[in-house]
Amino acid sequence: MRTSAVHQEGIDESELPCRSENPELYFAESPSDVELAKALCQGCPVRVECLAGALERREPWGVWGGELFLSGAVIPRKRPRGRPRKDPGQAAALAVPVPSPRAAVTAA
Repeated sequence: MRTSAVHQEGIDESELPCRSENPELYFAESPSDVELAKALCQGCPVRVECLAGALERREPWGVWGGELFLSGAVIPRKRPRGRPRKDPGQAAALAVPVPSPRAAVTAA
């Protein structure tokens, strides 16, 4: 059985944000909540050990050691639910001009 870094180093668990904050925050659906959890981890005294353990275990999801995991890999950020918003500038640049039906009638 492995001993956690918290027990090895004698760190008070109240110093750990994942123990003092709502644990749901580290497995949140909202991208803003995930970013908050990642920010809380930055000052954690066992952040490096937490991240190393999560990488070793290939954690399936959640925030571990200040990083977001999905399917055992670190990803930069969580996408919001649903389809991405269309960028109006990009949509205009990709638009293909379509001749109006009146132009076809007047040309004939």
